[in-house]
Amino acid sequence: MTSSSPDEAIRGLYERHARAWDRDRGRSCVQEKPWLDRFLRFVQPGGTVLDIGCGMGEPIARYIIDRGFHVTGIDSSPTLIGLAQSRFPQEAWIVGDMRQLALNRRFDGILAWDSFFHLNMNDQRAMFPLFAAHANAGAPLMFTSGTEQGVAMGEYEGEALFHASLDTEEYEQLLAGNGFTVQAFKADDPDCGNHTIWIATHA
Repeated sequence: MTSSSPDEAIRGLYERHARAWDRDRGRSCVQEKPWLDRFLRFVQPGGTVLDIGCGMGEPIARYIIDRGFHVTGIDSSPTLIGLAQSRFPQEAWIVGDMRQLALNRRFDGILAWDSFFHLNMNDQRAMFPLFAAHANAGAPLMFTSGTEQGVAMGEYEGEALFHASLDTEEYEQLLAGNGFTVQAFKADDPDCGNHTIWIATHA
């Protein structure tokens, strides 16, 4: 894999267009709210949530913070992290590559909403031990994926936007093999913008 491969280009894309993304990303959680609420029911009151691919912290991290939880966000874009830091200075914001996640601490919840699916298939497989290494007992993991193995290319600001997915059975195997139990799954949820959503708790 070279630095110019479509999946590697994602990190540069979000940094190059960070201000546009901040402008374009809706601030409402109307569609996501039922799933966020479901996820947060597994997180102890006042607990810590690791938001992987947090962007500028809006609207997802803001929703979590407003409900009394603490967020540590990680994103590869320095500009987006800077915006999150300026808006939510009481929380922790880290510039980093999720594939190299090594925070040496565990969290009460882990979220990878519309971020994890920008990784190629092998990198996605390698994330599950990292999820497990950062999850407290009982912590929920929520992530979005596709419904079958393959690559889909989108577009943002005139640049190719890479997405990939494993198939449902492999996600189930990876979760189980890393100590997670599926609590909820919905493919192409029509009430949430046709997202495919997983929630699994760690042993």
